[in-house]
Amino acid sequence: MFIPKYFKVTDINEIIDFVHDNSFGTLVTIKDGKPIATHIPLILSKVVDDYFITGHMAYGNPQWRTFDNCEEVLVIYQGPHAYISSSWYGHENVPTWNYQAVHVYGKPCILEEEESKQDLIMQLEKYEKHRKNPILWDKLSPQLLETQIKGLVGFKIKIREIQAAFKLSQNRNEEDYQNIIAQLQNEPDIDSQQLAEVMKMRVKK
Repeated sequence: MFIPKYFKVTDINEIIDFVHDNSFGTLVTIKDGKPIATHIPLILSKVVDDYFITGHMAYGNPQWRTFDNCEEVLVIYQGPHAYISSSWYGHENVPTWNYQAVHVYGKPCILEEEESKQDLIMQLEKYEKHRKNPILWDKLSPQLLETQIKGLVGFKIKIREIQAAFKLSQNRNEEDYQNIIAQLQNEPDIDSQQLAEVMKMRVKK
């Protein structure tokens, strides 16, 4: 990923927080010389000194069969993004687009059934535990779970490289930066409003 120096992020804790908050990723591999992708929720975890991404996809999805021939796969995470009008600057310039994106490269492998089960338990914990009536693993019938697991393929990716770009107008002066935030807050789409909040939080750091 091309990352100008203003927008490159190297703080691993900041990157991990971003991935946890934007865990619906895009997994890209190559099949017969053509890139293919699946959009799925993923879990990032650390084991000793290594980082891993785990997830699962439908057995009928042909992408998991490409893992044996892939030295590396690409996982893309994206946060809020928005158009930045040049009318928001105090001087003549061109419009641009602000965004947050993380690219992760690593070697994939298929999980054994018990490992896949543990990953599914973690997924439910992450997305259900804060709800009023959480549906966690032990609340689901063994018959349903057995049927569902047979239709899934769990996988693990050992991370080899992480690239992160947070293009958030860091190269603008303070007046323009604050005006961009104000203008984004007034935009009708939720991405623009969320991006404004991200930019506001970065000012506080």
